[in-house]
Order: sequence, then structure tokens, then C-alpha cells
Amino acid sequence: MNNALATPRFGLLIIGDEILSGKRQDKHMPQVIELLAARGHSLAWARYLGDDREALTRALRDAFASGDVVFSCGGIGATPDDHTRQSAARALGVDLALHPQARQLIEERMQDVAKEQGVPYEPDRPDNVHRLNMGVFPVGASIIPNPYNKIPGFTCAAGSSVVHFVPGFPVMAWPMIEHLLDTRYASAGASPPRRECSVIVFGAMEAALTPLMEAIEARHPSIKVFSLPSVDHPHYGRHIELGVKGPVPAVESAYEDLKSQLQVQQARLGPELVR
Repeated sequence: MNNALATPRFGLLIIGDEILSGKRQDKHMPQVIELLAARGHSLAWARYLGDDREALTRALRDAFASGDVVFSCGGIGATPDDHTRQSAARALGVDLALHPQARQLIEERMQDVAKEQGVPYEPDRPDNVHRLNMGVFPVGASIIPNPYNKIPGFTCAAGSSVVHFVPGFPVMAWPMIEHLLDTRYASAGASPPRRECSVIVFGAMEAALTPLMEAIEARHPSIKVFSLPSVDHPHYGRHIELGVKGPVPAVESAYEDLKSQLQVQQARLGPELVR
């Protein structure tokens, strides 16, 4: 993001076979949405990806071409099933190299662990040498501090696109993302206040309401119309929650237009919701 005062578009990549297989439930997306919302931002898009180097490389090429600020959670370790660091380098067309500051932090962590265990620190021990691979990042990357155990994440940029790579562990990832939002994006312009207004339309069918939805969007181009159908609601039965969302002033006028047209069509309306 070249202009610190601009309002960035935020994206999210959630990486790991364990998420796609159901072994673990994703907790990152609701938390990132909450962290962004607390700062006047919103999540524009999210993608789930497995630990597949080719697929990750393609997804990261898209991210680096998006012009967005992207948080990538998972796959930055040094075990054979971690491919994110390698895929990031391939997507950028650069080499991997041990980051000097990352090396220092990882060595500090290994020294801390040795002290906690009451054993001497042996930097040349094979497992300690292997741990340095966690600091092998694409050339040109900058580090993201990890307050949990000092093992850093990293940031890569391509043009106006920025991808921040953090671990898959929430206890590490969430403070790291929060740190980025409160430092790197502290002066970023917040999105305009947004609102969502909707009404329950009893017994409605989406196909019958589609022309109205299209007409509302055409007359109010800064808002989006949405419909959430339900066939077996315990209180409302078959119905559609029909509404509009977008900047507050535009939503207010569009919603009044929507309700007016529904009344013209003699639709059976129920409760209204404002979020």
C-alpha cells in the first residue's frame, strides 16, 4: 500500500490440510473479521488452501497481483508438510535465504529453551541447525515479530500488494496480525460506516424477487442487495430475508425504496433487521 492514508482491501489465506480434512476447525476468519472491524475495516475475501505447493504458488501469485493487503495463516514451519515459504518465493520469482534478523531471534529462542531445561545450548546440534530453516524466507522479506516464542513471520510485497505470513497457531497468529494492524496500518483510512437493513418476506421465491433486486441495485449503485432464503424456519416457515448493505446514507434510501416496491407488490412482510 503506497498511500498510508488509503483504505486498503484486506484478504485472508488460511492454509493447512487439517482444515480441509476437518481435523481442525478454522478459527482465523472470525477473529480476523473482528480485528478488522474494531479498526473500521472489513474483510474483502478469504480462501482456504491445503498444503500443496503448486496450488499455494498459484494462490500467492494471485495475492501478489491483487493490490490487496493479505494475511496468510499457516504452513510457514520447517517440516515436510509446510510449503508456504517455498511457494511464496516461487510466486515472487526470488530465492530463499536465511534472514539475518530471523536467525538471531531463532537462536535467542533456542538459548531460552536450553536455559529453561537446564541444559547447555548447542548451536551445532542437528535439530538446532534444522530449526534455523524457520527463518529461511524469500529474499527481500521483512520479519513480523512473534511475541509468543520469538519465531518470526515474514512480509513480502509486490507493487501495491502486501502479503503477511504468520503461523497457523492462533496464539501466535492473532497477536502478530493485531500488531500489524496497529503499526503498519494504524494510519490507514477506515472504511466508511456501513449498515445492513433487511426485512422478512413471507412465502417468497427468489426468482420472483430477482427483477426487484436488480432494479434496486441499478438505482442505488453504491449498495448491494442480498437475499437469504429459508424453507423450514421454526417461526417464519418458508421465507426470504431480503435486504441491502453498504454505506449508511445510501443504505437508508435504498432500503426505503426496497420496502416501497415490496408493498407495491403486496408482499407479506415480517420483522425488520438493522445491523
